[in-house]
Amino acid sequence: MFLHIHKSKIHRVKVTEANLHYVGSITIDEDLMDAANIYEGEKVQIVNNNNGERIETYVIKGERGSGMICLNGAAARKAEVGDIVIIISYALMTPEEAKTFKPTAIFPDENNRLI
Repeated sequence: MFLHIHKSKIHRVKVTEANLHYVGSITIDEDLMDAANIYEGEKVQIVNNNNGERIETYVIKGERGSGMICLNGAAARKAEVGDIVIIISYALMTPEEAKTFKPTAIFPDENNRLI
């Protein structure tokens, strides 16, 4: 049996762009991706603290050090620039792995930069 376990979280970052006419996904500053152990193409859940929306999409690398959090395609309808979101990834694990696994969580500053 495998369980879906919280693997990584980027906690309370500000949406910097919403690009409706892009193919889809979320673009995240590569520094934030590295710090949170999130990979390009990885499925993530985005929780919007401003309006309660929850969506799933995949990650695209954004410019390193830019602070970019850009919702693309249909996801752009779920948030406005300035909204605060939490980005969460999950991993499949056996119950034995889950008992000892420690997720990664990062808490960037108000400009989406690592503290």
